[in-house]
Amino acid sequence: MLMLAALLGGPAHAEAPVILVLGDSLSAAYGIPAEQGWVNLLQRRLAERGFPHQVVNNSISGDTTSGGLSRLPAALTREKPAMVILELGANDGLRGQPIMAMTTNLAQLIELAQQSGAKVILAEMRIPPNYGSLYTQKFQAVFSELAKRYDIALIPFLLDGVAGNPALIQDDGLHPRAEAQARILDNVWPTLEPLLQKPQQ
Repeated sequence: MLMLAALLGGPAHAEAPVILVLGDSLSAAYGIPAEQGWVNLLQRRLAERGFPHQVVNNSISGDTTSGGLSRLPAALTREKPAMVILELGANDGLRGQPIMAMTTNLAQLIELAQQSGAKVILAEMRIPPNYGSLYTQKFQAVFSELAKRYDIALIPFLLDGVAGNPALIQDDGLHPRAEAQARILDNVWPTLEPLLQKPQQ
């Protein structure tokens, strides 16, 4: 877990609302320096635009919805976030895990965050059609269905404009390069910004 404001040298304000990012390698800056990841860029953008929020990155490469579910309660108690960005599910899909199990885990993650009083943003994931088109379609549909069920904000496909672009994807064919991180943040920002408390003028 990284307290990004501290890494950037900014003062840690106990009063600052916390944005908790619970994710996998896509948010953990896999294969690139941590400071170049989109979560770190988010902290910088918030500061530049006068938002007081502190971003806590609780993302682990390779994590699944099950792993996130085991970690979230402690993170909620520790950080008391005002907002939780859930970026999980890709590894469930890449491993061909049952859609129902992933759906149940994501639903529990959302409920836990909401019960803590946090606003929840869910990031839509997509996967290659390795397990057939039916599995792929059902996988993708989970995110919009949960967003509607729980009346939460949905980030459209997190890697829109990045996935499938060799210039923006590392040699493993899965993880975004440093050059892609600003685009990922731009995918997140339109959903996130309306939920932020506007800075004092």
